[in-house]
Amino acid sequence: MSGKITNSENSLRNAVSDAYNFEAFVIELLRNHILLQGKHFETGRMGDSEFDGFAPDGFDEFEHPVIVECIATPTQSRILKIASAARNYLDFMHKKAGKPYAAILLIVVNEWSAWSQRIHGIGSEPAYFGDLKLVIWSWPQLDALANRHPADSKRIVKNLLPLRVRNVEKNAPSSWQDERDKRVRELADQFQSGPFSLFLGAGVSSSAGMPDWNSLLNALFMAYINGSEVTGDNDASSGQTLELVRRMNTLDTPSALVSARYLRKGIAGNSDDRRSFTAAIRKALYGLRRKDRKPASPLIVNLAQLCMPRRTGAKVRAVVTYNFDDLFERELKSRSISHRSIYSQSQQPDIEELPVYHVHGFIPQETEPYNELDDATLVFAEEGYHQMYTDAYHWSNLVQLHALRDSTCLMVGLSMADPNLRRLLEIAQRGVKDSRHFAFMKKISTDTFLAAKVDEAEQRPITREAADEFLQRHYALTETLMRELGVTVIWFESYDEIPVMLGAVGSPTTS
Repeated sequence: MSGKITNSENSLRNAVSDAYNFEAFVIELLRNHILLQGKHFETGRMGDSEFDGFAPDGFDEFEHPVIVECIATPTQSRILKIASAARNYLDFMHKKAGKPYAAILLIVVNEWSAWSQRIHGIGSEPAYFGDLKLVIWSWPQLDALANRHPADSKRIVKNLLPLRVRNVEKNAPSSWQDERDKRVRELADQFQSGPFSLFLGAGVSSSAGMPDWNSLLNALFMAYINGSEVTGDNDASSGQTLELVRRMNTLDTPSALVSARYLRKGIAGNSDDRRSFTAAIRKALYGLRRKDRKPASPLIVNLAQLCMPRRTGAKVRAVVTYNFDDLFERELKSRSISHRSIYSQSQQPDIEELPVYHVHGFIPQETEPYNELDDATLVFAEEGYHQMYTDAYHWSNLVQLHALRDSTCLMVGLSMADPNLRRLLEIAQRGVKDSRHFAFMKKISTDTFLAAKVDEAEQRPITREAADEFLQRHYALTETLMRELGVTVIWFESYDEIPVMLGAVGSPTTS
């Protein structure tokens, strides 16, 4: 054995089958190959375009500059779009140099089927677009290149994640806000083309003054200890009880789900009747809502606006919410948007109704308009979470998976840390090469990061330069890992930015 990677070995192709691993492998392999020839290889923006790689001096038999673009699965429209961007770059270089500028567009694909080769003007043989020469490589060329550098190929495969993070860092635009605006436009395009679904988390309810998880648990602890109803009052007695609860949570910090199980047992006892526990949650949930905020927050208003039917039909096909409350439904009702709250397997929406799936449970403030609330799935304590997590065919899992597989999903108010959601995203992403979904995620500024208080008695000084570098790498890694789940991150610094961005998505010119 020569130690070379041969066509008969599938380990290399399997290792880089993912679209992002494929791109990282190809770019790094080409980088090493070209640098060994004493020539340059660059990544990033060129003129008004951005490509995966650029060899200004060419390489091998290519005498002209080479623009490199990786595509996991080629389509005619995708290749022609890249060729158009390359033509724009040639025009830019022509104006800059004052003379005709020739270049080669090298497109490297993971899959190259026979039907793709029959597309007019695009095939395994070079095609010409004026001064642009189009060349397409697939695995025969990559295998040959890998066989010339077997040690480098194996090293690259072992370091794909760090390479992807480095590429994200290196290709990061000078203004993350400009990149954010570009992603919002992409989201708007996806909203227009549909089908589209909304995934709503705790941040949506918090925008309307609903208590966060810790506040809700603390209130339930107080109700259990005092044996009294939950209110928003803060008299001396309740203040002392709250301090006792906080101190216990500081000294003994079980997970939130374990705490919830403790509370459920304490409040409901051993009874199978969940009504007493649900009633306690209802009182805490709505009793602690901040009255200085409107139930129809700007965020909820803009989310409901996305659900308004258009002349071309409804864009949003489903809403998946992890919140117990009914604030979103109230706003839909105020806009006369036909909808139905789904909180158990037995319920089905009519064809003209927008389904609002409460996959973790539904505890509306007023119970009269709803039937069979006692049958609702309630994922509050760890028992409910275990049931949903381990039952692959639980209705809530199927609902989420259906939305993730069959529509573009926008995730709002979610930390994206829930293991069951991440598991479902990973399942839905199997066999899909591109990111289909979007998530709003909060970016911490360097000033906020440096000013944050930590519990350590001794705090070592941190320089702004070190903080900037750490945060840049942190966000690059976050984006890389979210891309693996098929999610494009849209960053924001202030929650007030989200309604503005949703307005840009929901106010298209072609609706």
